[in-house]
Amino acid sequence: MPTLVGNEDSFIETLSSLIELDFDAAAAYEAAIKRIDNGTIGDRLGEFLSDHQRHIQELSRIVRDLGRVPPTEADFKAVLTQGKVIIGNIAGDKGILQAMKSNEDDTNQAYRQALRRTDILPEARPVLERNLADERRHRAWIEERLAGM
Repeated sequence: MPTLVGNEDSFIETLSSLIELDFDAAAAYEAAIKRIDNGTIGDRLGEFLSDHQRHIQELSRIVRDLGRVPPTEADFKAVLTQGKVIIGNIAGDKGILQAMKSNEDDTNQAYRQALRRTDILPEARPVLERNLADERRHRAWIEERLAGM
């Protein structure tokens, strides 16, 4: 399902939505790490979890600098992202990775859409670009692992 993150009315709302999405992604990674059988895959997912936690910190700093209070937890979508992982668990590690790829598709799209905005603050652009690069790396690694299963 395509994400609408990045298309909010204001840039600050986009930043808040990205923070919530990264909270959702972090929750999904936590669920995946608990269920994955392959320790090597689990270690890499742990690295990706750390990236999402860093995204939350960096974006939250920008939101605070703008005088707003950033989100402090996942929104209702966390149930959906974790649910994909739990359902994917039925199919083992491959099912979990397929669920994580679906989640990474959403984060990639959200960051791409955010970077297309015309009202991006100059200090936010490098953070968004770096986060998108992380998301692309996550998805590429998951796709590579899936291709080998």
